[in-house]
Amino acid sequence: MAARGRVTIREVAQRAGVSPATVSRVLSGNYPVPPGTRTRVLRAAQSLDYVAAAHARALVGGGRNTVAVILRQVTNPFYAQVAEGVEAEAADHGRLCLVSSTGGSAHREMELVQLMREEGAGLVILVGGIIEDDAYRKRVARYAQALDAAGSRLALCGRPSPDPELPLFAVEFDNEAGARAITSHLISAGHRRIVFLGGLPGNTALDARVAGYRAALAAHGLEPEAADVIDCGLGRSRGYHAMSQLLGERADFTAVVAGDDMVAAGALRAVTDAGLRVPDDLSVVGYNDIPLAQDFNPPLTTVRTPAEELGRAAVRLALRAEDDPATATRHVLGTHIVVRHSVGAPTPHRSPRIPGGLTPA
Repeated sequence: MAARGRVTIREVAQRAGVSPATVSRVLSGNYPVPPGTRTRVLRAAQSLDYVAAAHARALVGGGRNTVAVILRQVTNPFYAQVAEGVEAEAADHGRLCLVSSTGGSAHREMELVQLMREEGAGLVILVGGIIEDDAYRKRVARYAQALDAAGSRLALCGRPSPDPELPLFAVEFDNEAGARAITSHLISAGHRRIVFLGGLPGNTALDARVAGYRAALAAHGLEPEAADVIDCGLGRSRGYHAMSQLLGERADFTAVVAGDDMVAAGALRAVTDAGLRVPDDLSVVGYNDIPLAQDFNPPLTTVRTPAEELGRAAVRLALRAEDDPATATRHVLGTHIVVRHSVGAPTPHRSPRIPGGLTPA
């Protein structure tokens, strides 16, 4: 008979009819749990022959040496780079790093923060832009206060603190300045009809990038009406579909500022599928400078954001505060443009196209 793999805590939770967090509480023995629940969990663990992993046992006794980083998705190149920075800095200081993802679910985020609080993680890091509404502000306030009360700290990477009085760290980069610089680069190349592709109203990172784009247009004497923001959100597929639609409907723009490099990747593909070329027919720029940006066709001019340093700085701030409570709780990193081959002079005339290179009737 084939050997069975290690039983997971989720399997124990399913057998007992409880959450993984409850199983963790029962097995750690450090939290009050109703006797009936405790009995069900212990019986389920025994029947499945569950053995806690060595790193999980270490968490129970030494959670303060743990840094937990919570991402929207681990497959996003920018988020992955931030996580690498967190892990590298944590390792340099002898700390264990745990990486989790939410899939964009606020409920899952709450579950993960609560689990890390219960396990005694010394630092919990939330990564990436967010829709900053009342629900988010209340949620972060609860996270910060609950972790602080438990002797842990919260850090926000790439998103601002909703309240400067909250006990947390915020590490950001200057989204607005980066977008202003990359838009100015297009204007310097002669472009005046520039589309921002990838807006998402309310998202802290993208709103700042749109603001930088608008500021660059104004600084070069273009009227406010020259701003043209397409709110398609982020992701390669959204960039592709939004760009395909634009190309099929309009020929009144010569350049595109993408909300991030994945939107730019979709836009580049849409341009190719429409029988056009970058930068001969259209110029396209991105944001973040993910590792693959230099391998796009053509290599992408973009804004380099210090993703890995963002993660490292969050860990350093928290560790510094352990020794010096007066450590600043907010840190802003700079950005700069990386010039490659996706920007050229504007084309005097271009007809609308549809995918496949056909001009619509």
